[in-house]
Amino acid sequence: MDNHIKWYDRIWAAYMFFTRLPLWRVHQPAQGSYASVVEWWPLTGWLTGAVMGGVLYFGSLVLPYPVAALLAIAARLLLTGALHEDGLADFVDGFGGGGSDRQRILDIMKDSHIGTYGVLSLVIYMALLFTLLLSMPPFYAALTVMAADPYAKMLSGQVVMMLPYARTEATSKAHVVYRRMNTQAGILLAIQGLLPIGLYLYYMRDVVDWSFVIFLPCLSMYFLYRLIWSRLRGYTGDCCGALFLLTELTVYLVVVWQMQ
Repeated sequence: MDNHIKWYDRIWAAYMFFTRLPLWRVHQPAQGSYASVVEWWPLTGWLTGAVMGGVLYFGSLVLPYPVAALLAIAARLLLTGALHEDGLADFVDGFGGGGSDRQRILDIMKDSHIGTYGVLSLVIYMALLFTLLLSMPPFYAALTVMAADPYAKMLSGQVVMMLPYARTEATSKAHVVYRRMNTQAGILLAIQGLLPIGLYLYYMRDVVDWSFVIFLPCLSMYFLYRLIWSRLRGYTGDCCGALFLLTELTVYLVVVWQMQ
């Protein structure tokens, strides 16, 4: 039955799931399309990265650079509804306050209230993101955002292949369990993430070493995966959001480090 879902419905569902654009007014994809949204997650990064990078660069032409950086961050938050940041806060709350008790971690992550660990994680994350953007020239920062967003989503999307879902569909926040990708979906996922970063690294070949930009975010994702496996033996949507933001942040750290 899943094979009868149109490919464009899957893309439509991904944009509806990962952004707050009112696309539902134009088209309603089949409900089963939402099980494959991770397969098109990097493609949504083409949009969110372009919006954030565009606001960052063009804003810097008419406004002080720190103001442009804050507006760029705000633009992505508005576009995504802070979906991934909510995941990061819940992830850190759960893993910080749940100890080694799997069920307690899951319960804390599902709780709609944010705790101390979650607040601190967002403050530190936003401070790092803002500082790292300011550490790059506006044009380079915009290019880095547009490449890092889909690349980090591609890396983070691998978790659905590496781990089982930690909840059931009925107990998940979004009431969706992502399907495991077949070979074709895996190839498409890779193209979505690698094409922007490949073009970026070719353009930036005299500025950064491609091997560090590619490898160190993979290493970051691997250690996060090991943490999730050791505590939960499975992933949740919050884990996906946290993986994306922290892997993306690793790209910025590597680029800034190499620019020094």
